[in-house]
Amino acid sequence: MGTDTVMSGRVRKDLSKTNPNGNIPANSRKKIQRRSKKTLICPVQKLFDTCKKVFADGKSGTVPSQENIEMLRAVLDEIKPEDVGVNPKMSYFRSTVTGRSPLVTYLHIYACHRFSICIFCLPPSGVIPLHNHPEMTVFSKLLFGTMHIKSYDWVPDSPQPSSDTRLAKVKVDSDFTAPCDTSILYPADGGNMHCFTAKTACAVLDVIGPPYSDPAGRHCTYYFDYPFSSFSVDGVVVAEEEKEGYAWLKEREEKPEDLTVTALMYSGPTIKE
Repeated sequence: MGTDTVMSGRVRKDLSKTNPNGNIPANSRKKIQRRSKKTLICPVQKLFDTCKKVFADGKSGTVPSQENIEMLRAVLDEIKPEDVGVNPKMSYFRSTVTGRSPLVTYLHIYACHRFSICIFCLPPSGVIPLHNHPEMTVFSKLLFGTMHIKSYDWVPDSPQPSSDTRLAKVKVDSDFTAPCDTSILYPADGGNMHCFTAKTACAVLDVIGPPYSDPAGRHCTYYFDYPFSSFSVDGVVVAEEEKEGYAWLKEREEKPEDLTVTALMYSGPTIKE
């Protein structure tokens, strides 16, 4: 196959400017190299640029269009641990025997009022307890490791045993091993309340839009989950064979004592705003 059939038009013109021995002149090679550098965008920069488009609205409860959801999912699906500067050999992922739950490390990449990007680093047996994502759309990409995810969605209009306890339906209760598809949860479905338990060292890249904000009313609430049979409520009936698919979620008054999260500097490729 000749050179002209495989090169783009502009590069073809540069290749046509060869010297008598068939070599590409130095000035033409530099032009081609400059064009190549311009088209190369690091994955984390591409992620940031895509988030700006997907979360341009930035309002509570606004779900991006299906087209934008798929666009962002596709970008996340392609990201590898080395693209964001993490690997299982880092100290974040080492188990320490302290008698407490393993330390979870939070790496902040970017945040604004419309979206945030971060990485959660969990050593083996590390846990992020059951919590919610009010009025948010969340994309979670497991970069490496095996993690158990359990998530719930509220059962709408269900009677409650108390003001702080509601009926929820199990959405996911499974182990996930990287590489796997990016998971997405929405304000009202997709598993808005979830917990993570690391079976091995794990890293999770999270994109949240819009992010938590106390002034905007988007508080992070933690929950206890109780089997369906724990409460008997008039008007709530579930078939015996389906009871394991439901639970009562009770708000925790305070942040879980066994959750220790430390924030450290992200050291991966930088983002240009």
